[in-house]
Amino acid sequence: MGKAKILHSISAIALVVALAGCDDAGQFSFDGLKKQGDAGGDVTASAQRPAASRLVEQDVEAPDVFQATDSGLWDGRPSLGGVWVAYPGVAEPERVIIRNEANGKFVIGALFKRERENPGPKVQVSSDAAAALGMLAGSPAELNITALRRSEAPAAPELAPEGEDIAAAIDAPEAIEAAPLNAEPDALAAAAAALDKIEDPVKRSQREIADSVISPANVPQAIQTSAAAPLAPAAPAPAATPVSTGKNFIQIGIFSVETNAQNTATSMRSAGMIPTVLKQESRGKTFWRVTVGPATSASDRAVLLKKVKGLGFSDAYFVTN
Repeated sequence: MGKAKILHSISAIALVVALAGCDDAGQFSFDGLKKQGDAGGDVTASAQRPAASRLVEQDVEAPDVFQATDSGLWDGRPSLGGVWVAYPGVAEPERVIIRNEANGKFVIGALFKRERENPGPKVQVSSDAAAALGMLAGSPAELNITALRRSEAPAAPELAPEGEDIAAAIDAPEAIEAAPLNAEPDALAAAAAALDKIEDPVKRSQREIADSVISPANVPQAIQTSAAAPLAPAAPAPAATPVSTGKNFIQIGIFSVETNAQNTATSMRSAGMIPTVLKQESRGKTFWRVTVGPATSASDRAVLLKKVKGLGFSDAYFVTN
């Protein structure tokens, strides 16, 4: 490309930019661009920008897994295991939401199979569950019990405050002083001179390749000898230790009072087990789960479960964590 063509291209680009920024009076102004959108109103004044989406874990009701509405009763005796209810015909322990239909109170707890079906209400209620649901000893209450499942859902987007202008959050561009093109002829000449100094990319690539070539005569003898020698076979990688992915922890109970959970963990620790107290929240309710473990082999699992049930937690069951 000749210098005349380069100068002509630079002049044409500069002229287009200058004309695009001119206002009605022919003066250069960035406001001239903004005025093109004034007819349709300021579209950025009430815009709100959402935050980046993220996923959160939440409890979802699973009535297809288990749901029952029946009369429940607390017999007035204290019970172990925190918040739980027992119902006939339950296949496996479940984490459930328990609602008292009379007063609207609810709590997160565990559901077990009721071994013996005594006369009266079908739902057996623990002392902790009765306290959380506002139930009195010996007074039946209509309870709705629904299984819960964990799922991931997008978090609610955080919006900018009402009326905040998004354009205001963007750094303003530096002011550019406009000048007629013919006012600085030296600038165009300087640009052409700078182009002359740029090295031809083809020649530069050829020079860099030539510089990178290493002559065998320059390579030390030790390196040449080691390169010619056959490579020793790599040592075999050690076999990976199998990791159990089953339910290696035993859930002692779900508690609506942290003190009860900590006391239960203390009794587990005194018996030689390793307890964990997990604070969780669901539907605005905070609860604490107490687990012990892990036990990765079948024999360890059997010993741990026997020890837990020997302390009176007959409804304890295995969970993943």
